[in-house]
Amino acid sequence: MNIIVGIIIAIAAIGVGILIATTKMRSILIKKSESIVKDAESKAEIIKKEKLLQAKEKFLQMKSEYDKEFQERNNKIAQNENKLRQKEQAFNKEVEELKKKSVEYNTAKDNLKKQADRLATRQQEVEKTYQESVHKLEQIAGLSAEEAKQQLVETLTEEARSDAMGKVMEIVEEAKMTANQQAKKIVIESIQRTAAETAIENTVSVFNLENEEVKGRIIGREGRNIRTLENLTGVEIIIDDSPDAILLSCFDPVRREVARLALHKLVTDGRIHPARIEEVVAKTKKQVEQEVIETGKRTCIDLGIINLHHELVRMVGKMKYRSSYGQNLLQHSREVANLCATMASELGLNPKIAKRAGLLHDIGKVPDDEPELPHAIHGMKLAEKFKEKPEICNAIGSHHDEVEMNSLYAPIVQVCDAISGARPGARREVVEAYINRLNKLEDLAMSYNGVVKTYAIQAGRELRVIVAADKLTDQEANQLSFDLSKKIQTEMVFPGMIKVTVIRETRAVNYAK
Repeated sequence: MNIIVGIIIAIAAIGVGILIATTKMRSILIKKSESIVKDAESKAEIIKKEKLLQAKEKFLQMKSEYDKEFQERNNKIAQNENKLRQKEQAFNKEVEELKKKSVEYNTAKDNLKKQADRLATRQQEVEKTYQESVHKLEQIAGLSAEEAKQQLVETLTEEARSDAMGKVMEIVEEAKMTANQQAKKIVIESIQRTAAETAIENTVSVFNLENEEVKGRIIGREGRNIRTLENLTGVEIIIDDSPDAILLSCFDPVRREVARLALHKLVTDGRIHPARIEEVVAKTKKQVEQEVIETGKRTCIDLGIINLHHELVRMVGKMKYRSSYGQNLLQHSREVANLCATMASELGLNPKIAKRAGLLHDIGKVPDDEPELPHAIHGMKLAEKFKEKPEICNAIGSHHDEVEMNSLYAPIVQVCDAISGARPGARREVVEAYINRLNKLEDLAMSYNGVVKTYAIQAGRELRVIVAADKLTDQEANQLSFDLSKKIQTEMVFPGMIKVTVIRETRAVNYAK
């Protein structure tokens, strides 16, 4: 029992101690919290004062900026008001001036109206006087005004035509004196620097035989060999009474060359029968095609022409087997290319472009198909198809005036083509066409009034026209020469140049007895 009492007393004592300690701790904590609150209040007061000061400073700054902006705005308003006031004054001044001008304009308008009325009256009086004067002049002259006017117009027209013809002749002579020398120099130097054969090789269509016995072997039993050869090559083989010769006839020169080479191989080999003919013709076609390509490549290398499309190279090679008026087309194109390069160099142009255009100018004569177009136009379309330059395409298409020339290379190609084709020995002309050209020249000249006789001389290079002296004057003879040359140029096709000479002769004959 005492132990329990002691324990209770101990517990009570411990509780009292804890209570006392708790009370003391609470009082200490209260004091510390009061101290913290006071410190916080003092710091808050300080921060509050600082913020108030900052706010006052910001307010004063904003107020000063606003006052400054307000002052600037007032100044601008004042300036604008001054400008508006000045403009208003200027406008009022202009209104006053316009009013004055309006009054002056109305006054001037009235004056002009009065003057117009006076002028109309005066014009009526002048017209009346003019009609009276014309009537008196008609009575005196015995002619009406229209007749006199017609005579005056005819006289003035004749004088103007005569003066104009004289001026034209002066201009033509002056142009000849200034341009002929330099043009001749360039053309002559171009021709001299380009070497070419006098007569160009013609296409040969005769196959020579060693003896007459070979003809029978070529014909074969019942003609089977010759029929096979004709069917495979497309060439007509004519075996007549010509000794040791066979005639190959075909419009396509390549086919004719295939037939010639195949015949040569068959005759050399000695084995002539349909199967062998088929084999030889097939090999010969491949050989000719390969030779065409090699010829085109060799030509381009010789002329220094690069990057030419392979189809154009093949067409250049085909020119070897084509002739124009007896002139080999490949030799002609090579000659034109060299002439173009020389002439372009003399004129300060690019000789490579000129040489390329000269080589390709007749490319339309060797088509793979048969287009219904002039060869110049077809050649131009081929060049455009294979991405040639525009000036080269235009030079090809315009060298016979089918299209308009738009570069300096076009007339060079045209001139060099004429030089190559017109020189002696270059081409052989069909007799009928030659005679027709001479007759047409003479007929054109005879179609003019006053022409007595015409003569086409120097192989059609000159036309001499004899006129009646009593029907044409000297000036009319000059005009006839000019008009006839222009008509020949527009209506006829001819190589080179034709000289037109008009002869007017007056003879006085008397006899002493």
